[in-house]
Amino acid sequence: MAFKVYVDGQEGTTGLRLLDYLAARDDIELLRIDADRRKDAAERARLLNAADVAFLCLPDAASREAVALLDNPATCLIDASTAFRTDPDWAYGLPELAPGQRDAIRATKRIANPGCHASAFVMLTRPLVEAGLLPAATPLTAYSITGYSGGGKQLIAAYEAGQNDPRLAAPRPYAMGLAHKHLPEMRVHGGLDQAPVFTPIVGPFLKGLSVTIPLHVSQLPAGTTAAALHEAYVAHYADEPFVRVMPLDDMANLDGGFFEVQGCNDTNRVDLFVFGNAEQIALVARLDNLGKGAAGAAVQSMNVHLGLDETTGLSA
Repeated sequence: MAFKVYVDGQEGTTGLRLLDYLAARDDIELLRIDADRRKDAAERARLLNAADVAFLCLPDAASREAVALLDNPATCLIDASTAFRTDPDWAYGLPELAPGQRDAIRATKRIANPGCHASAFVMLTRPLVEAGLLPAATPLTAYSITGYSGGGKQLIAAYEAGQNDPRLAAPRPYAMGLAHKHLPEMRVHGGLDQAPVFTPIVGPFLKGLSVTIPLHVSQLPAGTTAAALHEAYVAHYADEPFVRVMPLDDMANLDGGFFEVQGCNDTNRVDLFVFGNAEQIALVARLDNLGKGAAGAAVQSMNVHLGLDETTGLSA
């Protein structure tokens, strides 16, 4: 049996990557929309309602409009926008989040795909909060370094056309108003009382992302060590097919002393690291922002929802 799948917004970066994943599978029947009818609401509604699973790769407002076009209760929607990520009526599409999350994804017809920065951040904080090693009230800071594909087709075009522009050769911090769109889900699904001070940086490379959370040991419960945090990750992510908890403070994790942001590219994997000493700790998560940070995560949630092997069509 082939599952009917439609990608609404298939011309965007995430939509195109989703089509790459889906077209390679013989258990998927892709429903395609003619290019000249991409904005035809009636045709979109027909395809949405004909699908077993429909991915929404659209801006927030357009995603809400697409949801309103659906009247088939059997269609599962997986939305890649920020519109529903903290909506209690939608399951957060991070199977590794907590016990029972896979059951929630399997049971629902509404799945909100996590943001790329948020996925890495939440996977660092949530296990520690639940283990009692990171108080929910802790004021956190975090920074992310990401490839320019995270900015979508316009930013990709700007980087590819501006190879001689010296501004594009250097890291470029952005969202300096401290109101990044991923902050609500970082707080809610990270298990925190308040959002972090978050500063993302785009670099002169296509894809790859790492989020770093620096901590003073004095912020943590008495007696907490880097080893204790590492052990909490090992316990939380035991047997997870797409998560590697890297050896504690192992210099083999580095490339000549440098951290390789692109080390998970072309996979659906997340690598987690704990670096530190008696006074300070750095928690780091690395992923492919187009893989586990976007399209790969959406496919993983689809697999879970449909009762398939979770790793089908994905590389660890």
